[in-house]
Amino acid sequence: MTILSYALALIGAYLLGSISWGYLAGRLKGVDVRQVGSGSTGMTNVMRTLGVPLAILVLAGDVSKGVLSVLLARLLTDDVPMVEALAATLAVVGHNWPLFSGFRGGRGIATGVGGLTTLNPLSGAVALSVFAVPVAVTRYVSLGSVLAVVSAMITMPLFAAMDITPWQYSVYLAIGGPIIIWQHRGNLQRLIRGTERRLGERAQAQPEDPNAIEGRR
Repeated sequence: MTILSYALALIGAYLLGSISWGYLAGRLKGVDVRQVGSGSTGMTNVMRTLGVPLAILVLAGDVSKGVLSVLLARLLTDDVPMVEALAATLAVVGHNWPLFSGFRGGRGIATGVGGLTTLNPLSGAVALSVFAVPVAVTRYVSLGSVLAVVSAMITMPLFAAMDITPWQYSVYLAIGGPIIIWQHRGNLQRLIRGTERRLGERAQAQPEDPNAIEGRR
């Protein structure tokens, strides 16, 4: 029964992650957000293509996927740290490669923050602080997102070494962190070229690069 509980927690986490709120929000407006702007189903592309109100709802939905995945794992397994960490990871995987919308999703930052904050609120608070500063100064959401992930990859093992949090939670950052950074590779390239869009700029009618069409971004 324990193995079944573990399996249900992990499968449930991936399925929760696969609920693509950005894609569903776009369909309400007759738009496939995977075909415009960055091609991502995340909050930033939704804001650029559909507006702020829907973007806020998508952000809340995406964060909740990470939160609920960890809570589901805790409920089904009676607080097994490794399963919680893997559940948070699979929620990010589901968000980026969703079963319900052709495996074409987002980058995983909002869902990742939801999982991170549920696993360890202190590490989540540090990551959000690191995210906020560069975004406020430069208005580059992608820059803040990558720096936030890097900070979490540092703080979680540190807190584990200090016995503040289970060491198993570091597995989440060891797997999920590189996944999220990889999903931002196009953004990082545009940052280097100076062509990355800033927060508040509208998206263009077509995807910014071919990778968006393939769902790799």
